Amino acid sequence: MAQTLAMPLAPSVSFICNKTSYISLSNTVSLPISNPPKYRSLSIECVRVGGVEIPNNKRVEFSLQYIHGIGRTRARKILCDLQMENKITKDLSEEELITIRDEVSKYMIEGELRRFNALNIRRLKEIQCYRGVRHIQGLPCRGQHTKNNCRTLKGKRVTIAGKKKAPR
Repeated sequence: MAQTLAMPLAPSVSFICNKTSYISLSNTVSLPISNPPKYRSLSIECVRVGGVEIPNNKRVEFSLQYIHGIGRTRARKILCDLQMENKITKDLSEEELITIRDEVSKYMIEGELRRFNALNIRRLKEIQCYRGVRHIQGLPCRGQHTKNNCRTLKGKRVTIAGKKKAPR
């Protein structure tokens, strides 16, 4: 027989929600209660390093690369500096996590790095140098050809109505 929860109502109203057992109470509503979900042990899905949640199921070298400003080379350098083996992130002890956090905090990462880059680009725009002008125009500034490519920066192609191809 299912568990039921009785709630007081007006004396004239009576509902029964369980079809197998008919319990009629004059001033209650019977509702079936499902068993509470059974949780295993609490597990941490991600580890926070440098203000970013890095994945738990990957090796440290690859999970550190989720932090803006840390690539493969810097992740390997961090592991070498700490003389730590490249094991899965969820297997790290609390002491190892603290040492990784301390090592990562030595580098310019995330918001600080983004702010630094934005200030550099703003400075280039203000002094009106070639690279700054290219940033203002939304064109590549590292010498790439722009006749056919750089669609990401220029945007979608715009057709010109009166222009025809030259006959060969």
